Amino acid sequence: MATEPTELDTHDVELERELSSLLDVERFPPPEGFRKRALLSDPKVYEEAEQDWQGWWAKQAEELHWFKKWDKVLDDSNPPFYKWFVGGQLNVSYNCLDRHVEAGRGDRVALNWLGEDGSERKLTYADLLADVERFANALKDLGIKKGDVVGIYLPMIPEVAVAMLACARIGAPHNVVFGGFAPEAVRERMEFAEAKVLITVDGASRKGTITPIKQAVDLVVGDLESLEHIIVIAAHGTPCEMRSGRDVWYHEIVAAADAKCPAEPMDAEDPLYILYTSGSTAKPKGILHTSGGYLTGVTATHRYVFDLHPDEDVFWCAADVGWVTGHSYIVYGPLANGATGVMYEGAPDYPHKGIWWEIIQRYGVTIFYTAPTAIRACIKWGAEYPRKFDLSSLRLLGTVGEPINPKAWLWYHKIIGAERCPIVDTWWQTETGQIMITPLPGITETKPGSATTPFPGVLADVVDEHEGKTIKEGQGLLVLKRPWPAMLRTLYRDDERFVETYFKRFGNTTYLVGDAARRDKDGYIWVIGRIDDVVNVSGHRLSTAEVESAIVAHESVAEAAVIGQSDELTGQAICAFVTLQGTIEGTTEIEEAIRETVAAHIGKFARPKRIIWSNDLPKTRSGKIMRRLLRDIAEGRALGDVTTLRDPAVVDMLGQAIATAPEED
Repeated sequence: MATEPTELDTHDVELERELSSLLDVERFPPPEGFRKRALLSDPKVYEEAEQDWQGWWAKQAEELHWFKKWDKVLDDSNPPFYKWFVGGQLNVSYNCLDRHVEAGRGDRVALNWLGEDGSERKLTYADLLADVERFANALKDLGIKKGDVVGIYLPMIPEVAVAMLACARIGAPHNVVFGGFAPEAVRERMEFAEAKVLITVDGASRKGTITPIKQAVDLVVGDLESLEHIIVIAAHGTPCEMRSGRDVWYHEIVAAADAKCPAEPMDAEDPLYILYTSGSTAKPKGILHTSGGYLTGVTATHRYVFDLHPDEDVFWCAADVGWVTGHSYIVYGPLANGATGVMYEGAPDYPHKGIWWEIIQRYGVTIFYTAPTAIRACIKWGAEYPRKFDLSSLRLLGTVGEPINPKAWLWYHKIIGAERCPIVDTWWQTETGQIMITPLPGITETKPGSATTPFPGVLADVVDEHEGKTIKEGQGLLVLKRPWPAMLRTLYRDDERFVETYFKRFGNTTYLVGDAARRDKDGYIWVIGRIDDVVNVSGHRLSTAEVESAIVAHESVAEAAVIGQSDELTGQAICAFVTLQGTIEGTTEIEEAIRETVAAHIGKFARPKRIIWSNDLPKTRSGKIMRRLLRDIAEGRALGDVTTLRDPAVVDMLGQAIATAPEED
């Protein structure tokens, strides 16, 4: 039964009408006032970068501090093992900290940190440099030297950035593990990387509860041969055992360390970090990023994609440092550009569902970068929450992590951006290291749902899946046809798998992204989703993201996830897990209306055969929907370990729901 309309429901109906009217707007040009002040406002930048793309990237690299300039911009003699800025020497930590302090900007706030309990810390560039130098010396005192891998398993506290920058300072590649992963995942990654040190915390705060972390880690890493020390940050006074000779307190070793630690000159191709991506059927892939090219890529994209004015802007990337988005656009890109950033320890709905908007008001955030998953959650909670706060400081919005459906884009545009903030819908990967396809906010006319065109100097293409030929208009596979500075150099200690995974299909000079995409008549690229996220209904190959976008277009729907189920008649049938807005309850009328919405957007053949109502979906701690688990639930297969889910209980709820969900006649 549907609930009686409330004042909020009525208000949201009016909002839905406004968003529906915006759906008819095909393009959104940059506001004139924004364009006039933008760092890049002349479309000729694309032509300039294309005429001499290596020179373009060299120009970006020159913005950094080099101890020794490179001899050669790009060594492409052994594709796909490319090398950038060959012979050059720099230090990433020096570029993020020392050069700003030496230029008289040491008093500028580098990081506004807000704890879940409301506690605050403001770290200036001088503060951060002092902390990094001492911790770098503490690592050296423990025997860590250039080339040794250091594991980092921390929540969103300032020490996570300190640890990363300290590793970079002495040339020890870091391997950060997202704080939401289970300890078993930490062990797996430390074992693969042969980490010598693991930096962790006594306990972590999550929605008002302190979870013992060191205690849990001890249960799984005790027999790792490579692990010589565990450094523990005393964040909450959570009791934990400290093994003599192995475990040390962060505050004690920092206090005992020398205050000054000169930055180690690093070759441009020296490793900066390893970041493992999860594999559902194989061992995780250790993405290896190096120093010079990576820092060039993230610094340039951060500056131009977000139109950064470091003397004025407050930049907030609401990701977790445990993912590549946090590496590139919380730590390295913003700090290299001298930006003032924000870091929040807690969840987007704790202590209340308006906390993000309160943070924007509190710190005067001007640039906000988040994931479509988070935006959809905010839509579900209702526009009442952002409307309680003053968001007038915002001048630019961004999205990252997955394609954003047009309805969510328009809600973001209207409710958060007040129809005055350009939106940069960015596409990139852990492997690419930097943003690859994106609007330039002072130049690009955006289309809701499209990442638009490649960043200057990047060559992306949509090709057919058989011969790799360019598709001028239509759907195919997304590929990258030339190297870029921040690209992964290999998979850690697995060159063969690197070539097999990314370059086998079309040759050593064409990187297979793994996403399907289409190019429209204007040359705009629409990333559809992973190649394997495809449903084949009676010979019609449909992207799950395409069907999901059509379902979410219905005014009652907040979020949807689609999978293919075996079907005797059609080969596969579409099964949709649907979360409705607010207090709306699922009815047969809404179910049929959703099917008709899909038919109108795609075609009758795309109508979901089963619609399952769900208050939530199985998601990782970073907010990504686990469609593999949905397929296992629907097919009745064993699920295995679900402890890395944000809410493991949702699995049982969905199992009961799918058992009782009827099929379309």
